[in-house]
Amino acid sequence: MLVIEKGLSAAMNARMIGFGNEAIVLAHGFGGDQSLWDKITPHLARSYRVLVFDWNFSGAVKDPSLYDSTKYSSYDAFADDLIALLDEFKLRASVFVGHSMSGMIGCIASIKRPELFKRLILTAASPRYLNANNYEGGFERSMIEQIFSNIESDFDKWASNFAPLAVDANDPLSVEKVEKCIRRMRPEVALPLAKTVFCCDHRDILDKVTTPCTIVQPTNDIVVPISVAEYMQKKIKGKTTVEIIDMDGHFPQLTAHLQLLNVLDSVLVLSPDHQEK
Repeated sequence: MLVIEKGLSAAMNARMIGFGNEAIVLAHGFGGDQSLWDKITPHLARSYRVLVFDWNFSGAVKDPSLYDSTKYSSYDAFADDLIALLDEFKLRASVFVGHSMSGMIGCIASIKRPELFKRLILTAASPRYLNANNYEGGFERSMIEQIFSNIESDFDKWASNFAPLAVDANDPLSVEKVEKCIRRMRPEVALPLAKTVFCCDHRDILDKVTTPCTIVQPTNDIVVPISVAEYMQKKIKGKTTVEIIDMDGHFPQLTAHLQLLNVLDSVLVLSPDHQEK
């Protein structure tokens, strides 16, 4: 299998894997790293070039100076990094799969540079986590403040408690994987990033997204309720469909990867052997 590493993107551990005329970009969310895609990348790489990378907040990134809490206090800076990464790899009209916070990052990047994206696949994504008038984001302000307090007082304990809630507890290996990823983050990064994520409100950008979108929504996600997927479908300007995956948790790429591949198959018309175990 062809594996390409680009020097300029070494800081983000960016790698292009596989073969094909089209490219798929996989972007992880809060507390993750590119290893969270490991269950689906081999299948995708049979038909596509697959770009994986680690955001600068990830514990997998070696240079701690890359993440600046002031610069990255909004998703715009992350979107700029994504654009720079795609430019570096000379990608155009790519399929972007953004998990959790990366869904909105992809939306922002697509507004800035629509020619870079053929389709956005927004996986367990949300424009706002806080409840508001006529909007169910899933969290009350007091719940968010408690998360921040727990991260600040005992980050490792919070990570251990959060992982089985966010991941299907019936899949202990995936719970352990996510917990280890989160705990590799530096606490001084985790707290400001959590505030950036959980306090964000990007509802106003959705009607500026013209790239076709597929929203992948778990049925029972403690982080993002189904109402958010329905809201995004109504607000996004580009042609948008919602694909529901019957599962518990926030990480379909780990605990429901075959169902996720089925969705990608229907959207991308992958070769039939991509579902091999």
